[in-house]
Amino acid sequence: MPLPHRLDSSRLVVLLAQWTQAQRASVGSDVAGQLGQWLSVVDAVELNGSLRSIETHAAQAPVPQDLALDVLALEEIFQKAKADLTRLATAPAKPARPVRERADNTPVEQPDPQAQADFAAHGPRYLEQQKQMDMRLVALRAQVRAGLLKGSATLRQLAALDGVMEQMLGAREQRLWASLPGHLERRFVQLRKAHQARLQDSGQADDPMRWRRAGGWLASFEQDLQALLLAEMQVRLQPITGLLEAARNETKRTGIQE
Repeated sequence: MPLPHRLDSSRLVVLLAQWTQAQRASVGSDVAGQLGQWLSVVDAVELNGSLRSIETHAAQAPVPQDLALDVLALEEIFQKAKADLTRLATAPAKPARPVRERADNTPVEQPDPQAQADFAAHGPRYLEQQKQMDMRLVALRAQVRAGLLKGSATLRQLAALDGVMEQMLGAREQRLWASLPGHLERRFVQLRKAHQARLQDSGQADDPMRWRRAGGWLASFEQDLQALLLAEMQVRLQPITGLLEAARNETKRTGIQE
């Protein structure tokens, strides 16, 4: 599949394009055009040197006889991590409490919908989800690489290359992930303004208690927040998915494991 098409069909790219009402084709083209800027000339030289070293050492390094590649075990931990992160991303948001207590200082038991009318009530939640996702997937990627080191010379080379690419592109990827809450905040403002415009056009009074009900603007935002988390997870999982796919193909080819 051509690179621009893969980028254009990414759930993350499609979602952000929908929010900005941009054309999918132009978004995919822009992203593809910017990929060449991720690696400088110095990076390219370093990568070339790493590839030469990997080809030499990974092919020559012997695999201990007591080690064996277990693709099924790797796939099991992958699916568990994916399921755990999916549950975390789709868990219902906890209703916000009022910023201020009652005048008589008695505790407020009921959630305050007005407290969620500001993005400040939602931004930290997304950042915390990103932190949890990053910790889990960095560890998972390293674990899958370690598993591939028990395989053939080809898989050992791939594991070494993935380690180099993760280190080389990691800082740039983190900047991309850090930009997503900004997109989410703009979406929040967009939905709130659309809600206010509908009220003005219809002459209806606002009812904050309906914001989180089906069709409410906060309910729509919650769906978008979860969709963005899942789309980010899909992109973050792609390198790990690629490693596992290579392991499956290699073991089928060599007849080591079904």
